[in-house]
Amino acid sequence: MKKVFELDFRGRKLVVEHGELAKQAHGAVLVRYGDTVILSTVVVSKEANILSDFFPLMVLYQEKLYSVGKIPGGFIKREGRPTDNATLAARMIDRPMRPLFPSNFRNEVQIVNTVLSVDQNNSPEMAAMFGSSLCTCISKIPFDGPIAGVKVGRVNGKFIINPTVSEAEQSDIDLTVAGTEEAINMVEAGSKEVSEEDMLDALMFGHEAIKELISFEKKIIAEIGEEKMAYDVLTISDELKKEVYALAHDQLDVALRIKDKQEKYDTIDKIKEDIVNKYTLDNSSLEPDALNELITKVKLVLEETEYEIFRRIVVKEKVRADGRQMDEIRPLSTDIDLLPRTHGSALFTRGQTQSLSVVTLGALGEHQILDGLSLEDEKRFMLHYNFPQFSVGETGRYGAPGRREIGHGALGERALAQVIPSEDEFPYTIRVVSEILESNGSSSQASICAGCMALMAAGVPIKAPVAGIAMGLITDGDDYTILTDIQGMEDHLGDMDFKVAGTKNGICALQMDIKIKGITKQILKEALSQAKKARMQILDVITKQIDKPRSEVSKYAPKTLTFMINPDKIKDVIGKGGEMITKIICEASHVNTVTDINAVKVDLEDDGRVIIYHTDKEIIDKTADMIKNIVREVETGKNYLCKVVKVEDFGCFVEVWPGCEGLVHISHLAKERVNKTSDVVKVGDEILVKSLGYDKKGRLNLSRKEVLLEEEAKNEKNS
Repeated sequence: MKKVFELDFRGRKLVVEHGELAKQAHGAVLVRYGDTVILSTVVVSKEANILSDFFPLMVLYQEKLYSVGKIPGGFIKREGRPTDNATLAARMIDRPMRPLFPSNFRNEVQIVNTVLSVDQNNSPEMAAMFGSSLCTCISKIPFDGPIAGVKVGRVNGKFIINPTVSEAEQSDIDLTVAGTEEAINMVEAGSKEVSEEDMLDALMFGHEAIKELISFEKKIIAEIGEEKMAYDVLTISDELKKEVYALAHDQLDVALRIKDKQEKYDTIDKIKEDIVNKYTLDNSSLEPDALNELITKVKLVLEETEYEIFRRIVVKEKVRADGRQMDEIRPLSTDIDLLPRTHGSALFTRGQTQSLSVVTLGALGEHQILDGLSLEDEKRFMLHYNFPQFSVGETGRYGAPGRREIGHGALGERALAQVIPSEDEFPYTIRVVSEILESNGSSSQASICAGCMALMAAGVPIKAPVAGIAMGLITDGDDYTILTDIQGMEDHLGDMDFKVAGTKNGICALQMDIKIKGITKQILKEALSQAKKARMQILDVITKQIDKPRSEVSKYAPKTLTFMINPDKIKDVIGKGGEMITKIICEASHVNTVTDINAVKVDLEDDGRVIIYHTDKEIIDKTADMIKNIVREVETGKNYLCKVVKVEDFGCFVEVWPGCEGLVHISHLAKERVNKTSDVVKVGDEILVKSLGYDKKGRLNLSRKEVLLEEEAKNEKNS
């Protein structure tokens, strides 16, 4: 039976419908937030692979273009692979939910959010996060929720929950925060150099709104929620735990104190391998399945032992994996201009993490076209992140970027986008590519640092240098330690990955993921303060390498010239079937086709802006002159020295300037009557004529007779 639940959430109606749609799913709700409609469903597998070492959770966010009244582009006219926005939305839902499933739960869970209708003023991503939590909570699946998320903006100093499109355009904060009733457990933000104090206030403001949503979820769960399922778990005896712990503890304690990453990992792997081999040999008489289960248990105890020792060393002894102080950054080094033919390049190394970032400048017409649900249909600034397996000394899959690469690229892009000049200030499409050459913690923040330097080296007039740092958290009961510049092991075995990027003036981007249920305001405050100190240190290193953008772009980058024309004249510049613009490009560039690599690029904007790109300034100037000649307008009553280009019985055609011709009728060739045009002019003659304006058909009429009469009158007056 269909049930409907309603909440007035900050002046907007939030409606949940249950019992009518997707009834075979283990949990399903239809969420209406304004005119945004999301169907959230969840299904759990009947059996679990209890010997697996991970929880198989899949979260999908399926964008349907019919939801915004669009037909997909491309040949097949149907939705294809997820857009970057859909991938990021799915990650944003996964991150706050994953830590709240039981640690020993191994049944596969699939959460699918289908976007059915989108009202741009009511976030479909936040509605999907709400629906994902609720459908899971009312199902039989064990889950320590509910959770919820909101967007926070700030306009004229006032915080706003889930800002509308117009409010978001004016906002200096674009924050997404999620959490439980007790604490925040996921953050994603971009901001225009906002202070740490203001960002903390925004986080707390968002959490208060989250509590309202969770209270609404709890009322629904109490009415329609199912009893939670029993599930199979791998039980490890206390005897085996003590036995493996005794074998591994002292060796792992020594290994975890080795400072070099590769030596540490190799030593830990060897200790585990030796212990596993011992149990394999000692129990070789067991059936294969029984032996496999035993070895799985041994490996789990080894992981728990490593986890426990690591936490004790950091929290109790205050000793880090590589011997650094808690707030100490690894050694930094920088370099620029490594690649001679690119438009800008920079190398940033922090310990064993290294990013080579490369900038390419292109015409505005080379922007990225977006085929998604948002109002934005193009993007002129992009940051792409590549993480090859060799960066961590491993083999692995190579192919299209995965969710991690897309997420890291989006974080770097969000940070640098805050300082990118406007299209009017710098009329280029800008692409940054970060190639991770080595990784041991926070390669996304290294990408921001290298990308910033590469932009300045390329002559992009960014507003201020940007740097990023990753913070960590290690807890042990009520004790905790915040770490600056976490490396791989501290991320893997720690409780928080908190990334902060910004300028000397404030925060530009923020991202937080945690593996525990939530963190307090005090921990957030300490982490932000410690991150600011580290950011200032990194900015000092960056600005010693390059302190401001270069005044000119690379000689290999396209130069640019921008000017305005009458928008009504754009069609004349393009010409019939593009003939005129093709002629201009080919003649100015001395090429045979507009697709030639050496061809000048011309962008004609609807507002009348003309933007010309080429590495050769002479070609740019020639192109501009040809366009200006086409759009110049002859002033009625003004005299022009013209060249005769064609002689006819009824008069002659003259060229006022290249691309502009007019007719001198035979009756306007001389003061006296003219019987034959060729008696007065021939092709190639230069004659002074007066503009008589345009006729009803748009043809330009000129007169030599009027000029002669004016001269005659002037001479008579002077005499």
